Amino acid sequence: MPNFGQTDINAQGIFTKLLTSDSDKSTGLAAIETLMEVLKTSDANTLSELTHKLDDAVGAMLKTDYSSASLQSASELFLRFISLISKEALLVDPDFEHVKQEYIKRGNIFIERIRKSRQIIASCFRPFIRSNLKILTHSFSKVVLESLLEAKSRGCNFHVFTTESQPDRSGRKMYEVLQKHEIQSTLVLDSAVGYLMEQIDFVVFGAEGVMETGGIINKIGTLGVAICAKAMNKPVYVMAESIKFVKEYPLNQSDIPDKFKYRYSTLQTNKDELKNEHPLTDYTPPQYLNLLITDLGIFTPAAVGDELIKLYT
Repeated sequence: MPNFGQTDINAQGIFTKLLTSDSDKSTGLAAIETLMEVLKTSDANTLSELTHKLDDAVGAMLKTDYSSASLQSASELFLRFISLISKEALLVDPDFEHVKQEYIKRGNIFIERIRKSRQIIASCFRPFIRSNLKILTHSFSKVVLESLLEAKSRGCNFHVFTTESQPDRSGRKMYEVLQKHEIQSTLVLDSAVGYLMEQIDFVVFGAEGVMETGGIINKIGTLGVAICAKAMNKPVYVMAESIKFVKEYPLNQSDIPDKFKYRYSTLQTNKDELKNEHPLTDYTPPQYLNLLITDLGIFTPAAVGDELIKLYT
């Protein structure tokens, strides 16, 4: 049996370096680029061995404190996409190196498509935003930020209310970037959402993962904001790249895998005392969401399951 330990170490290092060196890079894209590097540099001699190395690389990346929902979904979709050619290619040409080159070729196609995801989502978002709107967002989302910046560049003047988003105050980061780009914005307490909601035109979230149910996993507090918006008849939109579509079907909060709710380091050190740990994410069911804006198009939550089937077949 080959020793894959070195692949684990290299994959984790590459993945971490990609994210720390580029603050705009998404966790999912960094995971895919890491797998691509493992693929290119692998000394595997068979398809089975190569598959093991790639799977081990995914396992190594999951042993970090980055979003495991985004990481898992992106990795699964990437590996599924590149391996769709394996049976056909082996029948035509059984030479492993040629198959590996096909994997690399398809991998490059996949990466180029994903790199354009945020631009496509921003384009899809254009009909929803105009001047004088009041928008509420929760936490920090790179895809939401890019869409708002794109709207600002087109001359739209709107006001963004962003929650402080405790316990890590990630909403403050969103607020500071919006201020830097001269977008009218206000930082509000998480507990002020109910008071504020009657003024809001719509709510927009990012997502760490889009579930097969059409619901989302996102920063803790997302569910509360969505419930409040639903009660006051305010539309809730979610922006998410298609690599965040996850093959999970949670029905309630307890169905969310622990790896989606807690950091890897927390699970390793306090796995027997999780009841005392603050979860980082919650699950927002599809009935509280109006539309999902993705690089594949705009969907109702009910349509997500169909799109997942297309992605995985």
